[in-house]
Amino acid sequence: MNEQTKKAAKTGITFGSCLAMVISYTTWRSVGWAIFHGLLSWAYVLYFVLRY
Repeated sequence: MNEQTKKAAKTGITFGSCLAMVISYTTWRSVGWAIFHGLLSWAYVLYFVLRY
């Protein structure tokens, strides 16, 4: 893997975690759930989009 690919992957993971935490906190108003959903990253974002 080249350097640009590694950087893009890291940015995507970071953005996915941040997005998951914001969605979670906005929905549930719980820091604990936000951290848990941030660890799930894009999986929670996709779940949220499909569910709601």
